[in-house]
Amino acid sequence: MKTDMIRWLVFLAVAVMIFSCSETKTLQEGQYLYDGAKIEIKSNPQIKKKENKELKKELNALLRPRPNGSFLGIRFKLLIYNAAGTGKGKGLGHWIREKLGEPPVLASYSVLEKSRAVLQNRLENRGFFKDTVMLDTTYKGRKLWARYTAKIGDQYKIGQVIYPSDPDSLSQQIARMAKKSLLKKGEPYNLDVIKNERTRIDTRLKQRGYYYFSPDDLMIKADSTIGDHQVDMTLLIKKSTPAQAREQYRIGDVIVFADYDINSDTGAAVQQVPEFQGYSIIDPEKKIKPQVISRALVFKSGDLYNRRDHDLSLNRLITLGVFKFVKVHFDEADTGKNMLNAYYYLTPARKKSIRFEVSALTKSDDAKGGLLSINWRNRNFFRGAELFTASAYGGLEKQFIGKGQSITTDKLGLDFNLYFPKIISPIPFRTNSSFMPKTRLNIGYEFFNQKNQYTLNSFKTSFGYIWKESASLEHTLDFIRINFVNPSNIDPAFQLGLDTNLFLARSLERQFIIGPMYNFNLNTQVQPNHRKNNFYFNGNLDLSSNLLGIFSGADVKNGKEKRIFNTPYSQYIRAEADFRHYLNFSQYTVLATRITGGIGYAYGNSLTMPFVKQFFAGGANDIRAFRSRSLGPGSFYAGNRDTAFLADQPGDIKIEMNAELRFKLFSVVHWAFFVDAGNIWTLRADSARPGSMISGDFLRQVAVGVGTGLRLDVSILLIRLDLGIPVREPYLPKNQRWIFDSKNLVFNFAIGYPF
Repeated sequence: MKTDMIRWLVFLAVAVMIFSCSETKTLQEGQYLYDGAKIEIKSNPQIKKKENKELKKELNALLRPRPNGSFLGIRFKLLIYNAAGTGKGKGLGHWIREKLGEPPVLASYSVLEKSRAVLQNRLENRGFFKDTVMLDTTYKGRKLWARYTAKIGDQYKIGQVIYPSDPDSLSQQIARMAKKSLLKKGEPYNLDVIKNERTRIDTRLKQRGYYYFSPDDLMIKADSTIGDHQVDMTLLIKKSTPAQAREQYRIGDVIVFADYDINSDTGAAVQQVPEFQGYSIIDPEKKIKPQVISRALVFKSGDLYNRRDHDLSLNRLITLGVFKFVKVHFDEADTGKNMLNAYYYLTPARKKSIRFEVSALTKSDDAKGGLLSINWRNRNFFRGAELFTASAYGGLEKQFIGKGQSITTDKLGLDFNLYFPKIISPIPFRTNSSFMPKTRLNIGYEFFNQKNQYTLNSFKTSFGYIWKESASLEHTLDFIRINFVNPSNIDPAFQLGLDTNLFLARSLERQFIIGPMYNFNLNTQVQPNHRKNNFYFNGNLDLSSNLLGIFSGADVKNGKEKRIFNTPYSQYIRAEADFRHYLNFSQYTVLATRITGGIGYAYGNSLTMPFVKQFFAGGANDIRAFRSRSLGPGSFYAGNRDTAFLADQPGDIKIEMNAELRFKLFSVVHWAFFVDAGNIWTLRADSARPGSMISGDFLRQVAVGVGTGLRLDVSILLIRLDLGIPVREPYLPKNQRWIFDSKNLVFNFAIGYPF
């Protein structure tokens, strides 16, 4: 045993030597490979460990250059670069070197000295005055390693903060902002905080009419001579500040060029247009109703200039969706009364567009097919910035179920949407966000034909609202939704299955779904950012015929089933939530986790939830080690049926958890490892599916799958191929459920991330 260990140690030592030599083999005489740097902080008096760690992390982020990347101590990209040779700028070797490799990072004393100066400057900016950063280098073979030693003393703290006290209006305005100052007595001196305070004051002044003021007009003097390692701060308005910056301005005329292009004669147009609700809107061809412009604009003539209203108006005009370019320009009016004329230049986008889409699909349930869709858009349907969309689609899908049998499905549909850039409601409904609220009207029809089994005709319509509080926070309220499903042409052989299977029969019932739905969505990744933690939450509440069922006395259990147009209506409450967290270790390494689930409860006029409103488990965006919509419910296993047709397995409750580690390999190639767990259950016993009902030991019926996946990220498209392996199968005997089932590998091909 001891001999084997010695052999392994010798082998590893030889391997490391070989790799080290390979890393530096292309270096020329006098060149050294940069092997990284270490920062050591020596403080007197001693600072806390947490503060030492945070300061060291901040300084490390400033170090340049960065050494070649490595994995397990081996610089694989550098080895590939060296192995590929010099080449002639083309060919396979050149492509491998440039795309998969990484050139050596060479050590340079001038660069290291510049880093030392940057570290010194950062310490001074953090209140460590008159301290020293020293640079030392160590050579090992053809590699150079740097050490920075920062010797620091007491950190200076903020003493008194003195705001302007002059009697002029500007000084008084700044003095009123002292209560919310970022400069707090006793807090460490920090140049970044000082800069942020100047920006804060400028922002507040811009909201109070000081259009021409700039952060550079404000000076903050620091006096570090008062002793006891304190710094007094004095805020001063520079004497060089122009007179305009010291004055408050109001809005004069508001002129809108609603059909602007670079060749427009804006000067002549302004003289000929009457005002509409205080705005001069130049639109010779009447392309858009003036009411739309007036609703979007926040500024009114005579208002005090406010940067928030400035940005709000621009954003609302942009989110109308009918303008390609939007810009605003302010000019001082000739009246001499501190007035600004606002000029809005709106360039219309193309009004109509058409798009064709063709797609092919393959699912983990052995289904293959394709879809063709035609989408037409009109961005200004009634000249009121309404968006009208019309879609027509048709698809074919074929699922192979074994023993030479298959199921062919045809699908045809039409979908129409009309969006109004306002809330149409008898009750006043106003939003103050940067995004124009919308009213949406939807009408759709779908023909679904499962050959040799049944046909479904589905009609739907809805009326509701969409509004945003910010770019990352959106609300959707469908005030009324109506969905009518009518099955027909049921094959006699398939009817036999319906007669003996309650849940399958209920999935094909003729029924109405009538009711509202509310959806809340929060997504911090909508706007690009560099935060370490990002979040996503989506929750919705779906109601159907709740008041109607109560007032009509519906009670299907006791034979009191109520109908509309001789069709029973569904009565239920359904709630669903999806929470995700993204932990960013680096730009390309992310740990994504998700907890999702929901519950649906049918009552009154319904014994079961509508099939389209139930939950399913398994598939490319779900628990990937199990085939699409085939897992559960509970410990039930659909594969043990004697019939050839295996219907999708629905449930009333769903609980699911996922974790996925994503990282970049090279170029556009990414990789991931994942773990998925969850299942679905029914709220009521189902004699056709024993083990499906939720009970106290539901956690023992959780399925678990693990896997890995390849992703090709080409910016506009991410192609994903995942391989899932079941490691816990809830339908097996209780003591045999943990099993690494490599015989049941499931491949999932999809577009985009699963969550």
